[in-house]
Amino acid sequence: MQQQPTQAPQASWHDRPVQAALRELETGTTGLSRAEAEARLKIHGANRLPEGRKRGVLIRFLLQFHNILIYVLLGSAVVTALLEHWVDTAVILAVVIVNAVIGIIQEGRAEKAMDAIRQMLAPRANVLRDGERCSVKGETLVPGDIVLLEAGDKVPADVRLLSTYGMSVQEAILTGESVAVEKRIEAVATDAALGDRSGMAFSGTLVASGQGRGVVVATGAATEIGRISSLLSTVEILATPLVRQMAVFSRWLTVLILLIAALLLVYGYFLGHHNFTEMFMVVVGLSVAAIPEGLPAVLTITLAIGVQAMARRNAIVRRLPAIETIGAVSVICTDKTGTLTRNEMMVASVLTPQHLFRLDGTGYEPKGTIRLDESDVDTREHAALDELALASVLCNDAALREHEGVWMVEGDPMEGALLAFSGKLGTDIRKHQAGWTRTDAIAFDSQHRFMATLCHDHERHAFVFVKGAPERIVSMCSHQRAASGGEPLDAAYWNREADRMAARGQRVLAFAVRTVPPEHTVLERCDVEGTLTLLGMVGMIDPPRTEAVAAVQQCHGAGIRVKMITGDHARTAAAIGARIGLRDPDSVLTGADLDGMSDAALKTAVLDCDIFARTSPEHKLRLVMALQSHGMIVAMTGDGVNDAPALKRADAGIAMGRKGSEAAKEAAELVLADDNFASIVSAVREGRTVYDNIKKVISWTLPTNAGEALSIIVALLFGMTLPVTALQILWINLITAATLGIALAFEPTEENTMRRPPRARNESLIGGELVWHIVLVAALFLCGVFGIFSYALDRGYSVDLARTMALNTLVAMEIFHLFFIRNIYGTSLAWKAVRGTRVVWATVLAVTAAQFAITYLPPLQVIFATEAIALADGVLIFGVGAVLFAFVETEKQIRLAIKRARETSTAPRGAPGGAEA
Repeated sequence: MQQQPTQAPQASWHDRPVQAALRELETGTTGLSRAEAEARLKIHGANRLPEGRKRGVLIRFLLQFHNILIYVLLGSAVVTALLEHWVDTAVILAVVIVNAVIGIIQEGRAEKAMDAIRQMLAPRANVLRDGERCSVKGETLVPGDIVLLEAGDKVPADVRLLSTYGMSVQEAILTGESVAVEKRIEAVATDAALGDRSGMAFSGTLVASGQGRGVVVATGAATEIGRISSLLSTVEILATPLVRQMAVFSRWLTVLILLIAALLLVYGYFLGHHNFTEMFMVVVGLSVAAIPEGLPAVLTITLAIGVQAMARRNAIVRRLPAIETIGAVSVICTDKTGTLTRNEMMVASVLTPQHLFRLDGTGYEPKGTIRLDESDVDTREHAALDELALASVLCNDAALREHEGVWMVEGDPMEGALLAFSGKLGTDIRKHQAGWTRTDAIAFDSQHRFMATLCHDHERHAFVFVKGAPERIVSMCSHQRAASGGEPLDAAYWNREADRMAARGQRVLAFAVRTVPPEHTVLERCDVEGTLTLLGMVGMIDPPRTEAVAAVQQCHGAGIRVKMITGDHARTAAAIGARIGLRDPDSVLTGADLDGMSDAALKTAVLDCDIFARTSPEHKLRLVMALQSHGMIVAMTGDGVNDAPALKRADAGIAMGRKGSEAAKEAAELVLADDNFASIVSAVREGRTVYDNIKKVISWTLPTNAGEALSIIVALLFGMTLPVTALQILWINLITAATLGIALAFEPTEENTMRRPPRARNESLIGGELVWHIVLVAALFLCGVFGIFSYALDRGYSVDLARTMALNTLVAMEIFHLFFIRNIYGTSLAWKAVRGTRVVWATVLAVTAAQFAITYLPPLQVIFATEAIALADGVLIFGVGAVLFAFVETEKQIRLAIKRARETSTAPRGAPGGAEA
C-alpha cells in the first residue's frame, strides 16, 4: 500500500491572527490557483485518513489457536484418534474450529472502527480557486485552500476562520457539548480548550447557522479527527477478565492433568510392574477423560445465550467476552450529552418582571405544562408569557418538524427549544409565522451578542423583537414590561435572577421588544440601542433522561461508581450531576485541572471526584487508565468520535446506538440500541448472570470430571477392578456434558445479583471455595461409586451389573449436583429452586431416558456391557444422589452463614448487614 505523504506538525492555529495564518500558509483571500492546489496535494496527500496495515485472514485464523487450552484439546484429539475414539475426536475438533471461526468474525468487525471515522469526512467542499467559487471533492483539499461554509455544511477540513456572519457550529462529536458554538475570527489563548477555540472550524463538525469563510490549516490525518483516529489506532486493548482467568485456568489444568498422568505412569510401570505400552494407553485414556473437552463449547454457548438476552434488553454485544466484563464493572465513565441527557435543548424556566415559572415537557415536543410555585397556571392570565412566546417565534430562524411521532429541529437547537416553549404556552406557531412578515433583521453576531427582527402584521402593527445574552439585552433596555404597560428597568433584579438561573446550569436568553411606526422597514442598530422594553428571560437546559436518575441509583446499589466525563462547562456539568444523583456534584475537575496534575495526583483525585468537565479525548484516556490503575474494571459510555479512544481502552466500551457515531459503535464492545442509560443496568445484571452461569458450569463440570477420574485412579492405585469402563466414562462425558452442562447456561438471574458488590479484577475464576467444592464433591462421588460397586459385588451381582449400577449412580449424582449448583448464592431447598426451569427438566428427562436406554435395551447392553437394574436397586441409586444433595447443601448453608456473620461483625455502624462494607 502506498504511504500517504505526511504533513508538517503544527502546534496550533487558533492563537494566530488571521493575517499571520494566511502568511504562514502562503495564500490570500482569493484562494490558491489550481496549479498550486495540485502541487500541494502531492506534498500533503489526500484529505482522508490513511489505512493501516491489516493482517491476512489466514494469519488471523491461525492466531485463534494460540491458547494453551486449545493446545490441550488438539492434543486430546490426537490421542482420542490414536485410541480410535472417532466420535470424541470429531467433537473436540468441531469445538476448536467453531471457536476459531467465531473469534475471527468478531475480530474482523472490530477493525471497522477506522473505516467508520473515515466516513465522517465531507465528500464535497466549496472553495475559491483562482478567485472563483467552485465545488471540489473533499479529499482534494490542501492547506491554504479558502473554504466557504454555510448552514448545513459539514466542515471538510480543519479551518482557521477568516470571516463569519452569524455562524455557529455543532461540535458535539468532538467536545460533547450539545449547544452549537458561536464562531468569530479573533485569536484565542494558546492553551484554550478545544471547545473554546472559537476561531476554528474542525473537520467533521456541522455548521448549524450562518455563514463563514476560512483557510484550510490541516487535512487528513493532521486534522483533529485524524489525530483522534491515530490515538485510537495506538490504544492497547485489554484482555477481558474472562479471557485472562480462562488462560490461567487452562495452564493450571494442563499442568495438573500432565502431572497426574506422569505419576500414574511411573507408579504403574515401576511399582505395579504393568506393561509400559498398556499402562501408557490407560493413562492417556484417563487424561482424556479428565479433560473437560466440552467446557469451551458450553462456555461459548453460555455467552451466546447472554448475547440474545442482552439484545432483548437493547444491548447489542459485539464481542462475546464483553458480556461477563460488563457484569464485573466497578465504575462507569459516561458522557453527559446524549447519554445522561437527551442531547436536546429545552426551556426549563421563564423569568418575567413579576414571577419565575417552571416548565415541564419532553424534548422538542411543543406540549407541556407551566408551573408557578408547583401549581399549574393558565397562560391567559399572564400577558407577559404571550409576548415572550410571540417574540420566541418571530425572532427565530429554526423550524420544528414531526417525523414518525418524534419532534425534531431544523436549525439551531436553542431556537428549536424556543419554538417548543411557545407551543407549550398554547401559541399557534404557524399562524403567527403566516400572519407576520419579517421586513428586516440583524443576524446574531458574537460581537454584539444579539439577534433582532423587524416584523409587520396585516393590521399595520410593527415591532422590533430582540433576543440575546442577558447582560447585553439589559444594557439595551430602558423599560420593562409591567401589567399596566411599561415601567422603569430594574437592572439589578434581572442581573441577579439571570445569575441564579445560570448557577443551575441553564443557558439564559433575554427578550425585548420595541414598537415602531408601520412605515419603518429598515432595521439599524441604532434602532435597538437603549430603546427597548425588556419582556423576560428563559433558561434552557439539555434535560437529563428521566430513567437515568433511577439507573444511576441502581448502579450505586450494585456497588458501581458513576463518573460523568463531559466537554461541557463545569457549572452545567455540576447542575446535571446534581439532577442525576451523582455523589458530591459540587466537586468538579476541569480539563485544565487535569492538565496540571501528574499521573500520581490524578490517580488520587479520580477516586473522590465523579464529575469532569471541559475534557478532551486525552483526558478521557488518562481518567480511564487512572481508574484501571486502582484495579477497577472500567466501562465507558459515549456516542461521539471523541469517545472512541476511551471506549477502546476501557474494559467495556458502551456506545449509543441511535445518536452514536459509527466510530464509537465500532470501537465499543456493546452498543445500546435505545440510547438508554437504564439499559446499562440491565446489561450489568445480565453480565453478572452470565458470569454466574459460567461459574456454575465450571463448578458442575470440574467436580464431576474429577469424581470420574478419581474413581479410575483409586482403582488403579489399589489394584481394584475398574468400577466403570473407559467406554462408559466416554458415554457419560458425551451425554451429560452435552445436556446437563448446557442447561446451566439458561439459568435465570438470582435474586441478590444486583445487591452484590462488583468482583475484583484479580478475582480468580477458580477460587478457594471452588477448589474446596471440587475436592468435596469428587470425594463424595468416589464414595458413592465405590459404595454402590462394593454393595453390588457383595450381593453376588456380576461385574457388568455392578458397573451398570456404578454408571447410573454417577449420572444420578450429577443430576442432583446440577440442582444444587443452580443456586450458588442462596438456598437450593426453596420451591422455586426445586421447580427448576423447562430447560433443566428437559435435559434431566433426556439424560434419564438415555440411561434407561443403555441399561434396559438389549442392543445397547451389548455395546456398553450393561445389565438391567432391579427396581429396589434403582431406588437405592436415587437415594445416593439425594444424600449427595443433602450433604453439599448443608455444607453450603454452613459456609454462607459463617460468611454473613463475618460481614456483619466487620461492617461499620450505619451500614446494616455490611451493605457499605
